[in-house]
Amino acid sequence: FFWFAHAQALSKSSMVCGSRALQSTPPRALGVPLAKANGPLRPAPAPRQVAVPESVLKKRKRQEKWAADKAAATSAAETKAAAKRKDIFKRAEAYVAEYRSAEQQLVTMKRAARKAGTFYVEPEHKLLFVMRLRGINGMHPKTRKIMQVLRLLQINNGVFMKVNKATMNMLVKVDPYIMYGYPNLKTVKELVYKRGHAKVNGQRVPITDNEIIEKALGEKTKGKIICIEDLVHELYTVGPHFKECTKFLWPFKMNCPVGGFSRIRNHFVEGGDAGNREEYVNELIRRML
Repeated sequence: FFWFAHAQALSKSSMVCGSRALQSTPPRALGVPLAKANGPLRPAPAPRQVAVPESVLKKRKRQEKWAADKAAATSAAETKAAAKRKDIFKRAEAYVAEYRSAEQQLVTMKRAARKAGTFYVEPEHKLLFVMRLRGINGMHPKTRKIMQVLRLLQINNGVFMKVNKATMNMLVKVDPYIMYGYPNLKTVKELVYKRGHAKVNGQRVPITDNEIIEKALGEKTKGKIICIEDLVHELYTVGPHFKECTKFLWPFKMNCPVGGFSRIRNHFVEGGDAGNREEYVNELIRRML
């Protein structure tokens, strides 16, 4: 009987606690609509608008403007670069056609002369490549001054020069200290491509981009020389802007030739290396690249 009475008392107390919990629970938790529980439904309050500082708005607008300007500039630069590449390619093709035409014309003239029983005399060379062979020991001051004028300040320095009376008179006076000759197209190209350095603001800068050539020679030559093929063509043909091109190029720094020199103190006609080598200079230059 005692256990039965205790269980009955516990059940009554749990029922009372449950009814009190139901009374304290809000109507929304019990599933009762809000309108029926607390009267008519009230609209939810609008989210609070955060005021953005004016400086932040100005910064966003400025950055958007900069991004748009940068995108427009990039697009314009790409269009200009594509047009320039197309122009450079056309110029290179025209130069190749010119070289081939000149070579074919030379062959035709030689064949015609041989057929007629005569000889065809080729036109005189217009381009020289001059290179220093010896130092200043025992050198006359006037000879040293001529070497400075020729920009041959170090051993194995080389420069392109135009063939004229003044140039040949200077070369004759410094003949024991230099070697020179007539480079062909292949030699000129290899020198510019492999050993070519530009003089930019008094500094020796390797020619790695056509933009360097265009900045230095574009205005001086009125747009005639904007790429390395223009530079090679102007040097090989000794064009009207030859002087600007040679000033733009730093004197070539050549290696010692593979196999060495024979005798730099003797003239070429005596089995040495000094003096005028004419067309045989091409073989020596290839050994020194």
